[in-house]
Amino acid sequence: MRRTHAGVGAWLIGLACVGPVLAQDAASAPWNGDPARGRAIVANRQLGLCLLCHSAPIPEERFQGDLAPSLAGAGQRWSAAQLRERIVDARRFNPQTIMPPYGVADGLERVGSPWRGRPVLNPQQIEDVVAYLATLRD
Repeated sequence: MRRTHAGVGAWLIGLACVGPVLAQDAASAPWNGDPARGRAIVANRQLGLCLLCHSAPIPEERFQGDLAPSLAGAGQRWSAAQLRERIVDARRFNPQTIMPPYGVADGLERVGSPWRGRPVLNPQQIEDVVAYLATLRD
């Protein structure tokens, strides 16, 4: 299904307000996430960079991080809404976190020029990562 700019705008406004949209279930987000695309984003060392700090059940990727919690079992520990909140901006839970806010661009310092003025992941990519992490139940 094709999404309109109005739908994207409403979702982004919700992200700016954070609470209303992020408190809902993944099924109510404007995009359906694709777990296979989400896995590819998590494994991608140029896009998601997740494995720089986290380990994940992606055995073909060597040299996974140990600075942050393992992503194994993430779908069992957190709901889709909680996963989304952490991906969009983990500073809501820990202002001192080293995890980058993947869904916001405002108020950031020391941002690389390719990401200046835009979030690291777009809303569809965030939903894809949420969908993948929600599958991790062991």
